[in-house]
Amino acid sequence: MFSKKMVLIVGGVVLITVNVILLSVTSKSQSTSGFGRVGLSFVAPFQELVTRSVRFAREIWEHYFFLVSVYQENEELKKSLNDAIEKNNQWNELKLANDRLRNLLSFQKSLTNRVVAAEVIGKDPSVWFKTVIIDKGKADGLQKGLPVVLPQGIAGQAIEASDRYSKVMLIIDRNSAVDALVQRSRARGIIKGASADQCRFEFVLRKNDVQIGDTVVTSGFDGVYPKGLRIGHVSDLSERSSDIFYEITVTPFVDFEKLEEVLVILRPETEASASEP
Repeated sequence: MFSKKMVLIVGGVVLITVNVILLSVTSKSQSTSGFGRVGLSFVAPFQELVTRSVRFAREIWEHYFFLVSVYQENEELKKSLNDAIEKNNQWNELKLANDRLRNLLSFQKSLTNRVVAAEVIGKDPSVWFKTVIIDKGKADGLQKGLPVVLPQGIAGQAIEASDRYSKVMLIIDRNSAVDALVQRSRARGIIKGASADQCRFEFVLRKNDVQIGDTVVTSGFDGVYPKGLRIGHVSDLSERSSDIFYEITVTPFVDFEKLEEVLVILRPETEASASEP
């Protein structure tokens, strides 16, 4: 009829009550009568049990609150550490962005035409096309055909422009073509996109002096890129006996996997129209 738990609770209450009553009786008795000694012998074990139980319960309770306090302190320390790590990460990102912008501004001073700084906000996931989207468009003076560059070298050219955004075809795209020169020997050819990180340098005559490590720059003859901008270096060179042209591989100076900010070079007529009210 009664649960085991209820019986234990009632038994405990009765035990404590009897203990209190007997302690009261024995404490009022000033003599060392036989009743007092019997009562003491009966009460003492129960008193010891109650005392130890209360002490044990108190220690557990204090230990529990100590653990709760330690847990809360640990959680607060974890949160503080995570906040510090996040702030440090943000600071590092700001420092890296600041360094990149300083390089862009320094490079901008070396250009004769006006430029517009833009941020890369998207990349074409296709394997066949190497294009990116930047956050500047016609409202900023951009139009189709404008060159996109970095301090390290040329990146590509704008192929589409809306009011606020533009699409840029990178020089590693297979549809890209850049008229170029070997800076040292002035050997001329066409830079064509080949892969994710390389280009082909086509139509370079074998009679010209070309060596591994030569720097390749824009010739300015294609009407897109100003003359003398860096493209990449000759990383592979071979000759076929039946061909009058070299087979040349050029590795661009720009790391296209880390493309974040770029400069778009405006044409003089674009500058004039953009400055008109």
